[in-house]
Amino acid sequence: MSVAGFGFRSETTLAALQEALSGAGGTDGVTHLATLATKAPGLAPLGLALGLPVIGLSSEVLQGQPVLTRSDRVEALHGTGSVAEAAALAAAGHGARLRGPRSVSSDGTATAAIAEVAR
Repeated sequence: MSVAGFGFRSETTLAALQEALSGAGGTDGVTHLATLATKAPGLAPLGLALGLPVIGLSSEVLQGQPVLTRSDRVEALHGTGSVAEAAALAAAGHGARLRGPRSVSSDGTATAAIAEVAR
């Protein structure tokens, strides 16, 4: 299983989400998209465009995930340094690892990271 996790601001665009995903490694092998449950409706257009299901997660599930990057603002709001990285790891499940650190869209409104479980 390979999951693309996202963090984004309410004003983000589909293009910004796509750009962040491309920077994180693209859609190759990605089977699901994930973000905070409260943000899942904002990720639905990308899920529809890619034909992938969107998983909404509670902020409690994201806490304690071993993220690679840290944002003090995001940590204060959500209890994790990177919503994108934590969502990808939590949704991919036990034994998941990040392909790399999150990627940020050029307008700064969206981040994406990809986690996978080795088979």
